[in-house]
Amino acid sequence: MNKTFNISAPRAISMWDFSWMERRWSGAGYECWDTALDELVERGYDTLRIDAYPHLLAEDPEKEWELLPVWNAHDWGCPAPLAVKVGTALVEFIGKCRDRDIKVGLSTWFREDRSKVRERIHSPERHAAIWKKTLDYLGTANLLDSVIYVDFCNEWPAWAPFFAKSQKEGPKQWHLESSLSWMREAIACLRADYPNIPYTFSFSDELNQWRGRDLGALDFLEPHLWMALHSGFYDQIGFSFNFFNPEEYAPVVLHAEKLYRSDPGFWKGRLKEGIENLADWSRASGLPLVTTESWAIVNYKDGPGLDWGWVKELCAYGVEAAVETGRWSMLCTSNFCGPQFVGMWRDVEWHQRLTRIIKNAAC
Repeated sequence: MNKTFNISAPRAISMWDFSWMERRWSGAGYECWDTALDELVERGYDTLRIDAYPHLLAEDPEKEWELLPVWNAHDWGCPAPLAVKVGTALVEFIGKCRDRDIKVGLSTWFREDRSKVRERIHSPERHAAIWKKTLDYLGTANLLDSVIYVDFCNEWPAWAPFFAKSQKEGPKQWHLESSLSWMREAIACLRADYPNIPYTFSFSDELNQWRGRDLGALDFLEPHLWMALHSGFYDQIGFSFNFFNPEEYAPVVLHAEKLYRSDPGFWKGRLKEGIENLADWSRASGLPLVTTESWAIVNYKDGPGLDWGWVKELCAYGVEAAVETGRWSMLCTSNFCGPQFVGMWRDVEWHQRLTRIIKNAAC
């Protein structure tokens, strides 16, 4: 097993996904990177996970790419087509992180662009090659010291439509052999050129399918765990994951907090079960845990009828329960710790209390 992942003390990590690049209009949260990063440090976070757009950067770092929206119901990313230049922006942003001693975890959601570049990833070797070009580019800018890890794909393979297309059998889960083999080969290719960077693939479903799976190629586990997704909560409120439906949040507004408040102990218990499962996975595999998206509900935002109180309560419980296991090397407070989620972001003391707990924990 490769031993590149060596964290002496737990780190408090926040996920800024592709929002760091795409939400730069007035009031979107990231229009001034200096302000956003200063606020991140003020809240106690020392690590960021972002989308590096490696497929676009590898194709042409200076080209202006037209991105298509992932959704318009949620406040991650841009809800309309958007033109971006990846290379210059990535170097500038990571440079600002370095100036503040913020380490950066590189990931990707394989954002769709008008020319469909992501569909050209037809093999694990090509998957590794786009990350090699990304690391080469950052190395030329003397920024590799700021890169704390590479996550080959967010929530593999759900955000990698090219993988399912490459498999004649159709869509796949992360734990099937075709997926495991792809992960092993992609990491081996990149590790040959960059042996000192920790590598992983993050997961968000089938988190109980780890027994008997060979994940020795990974340097750490990056599971995303939410009470709402892994407990039947969404089924009970009738949430449908229709990302372009303006009524997407109606069942959340009407039923989510009410259902949670009807029996908080039960729902916290379901979350605790999920946390213990991940801790068992870590112990059995010998791999440390990193979680950058988690705890309460997957999709939430500022809006009429949407109060952050119950979300913060459940997220705080998740952080404390995870810390107790001693298995996490990096931990987030939620998947909403960014400036576009005003009701969550403005509670500075809430973030500071939890980031202190994370950084003072054992791992």
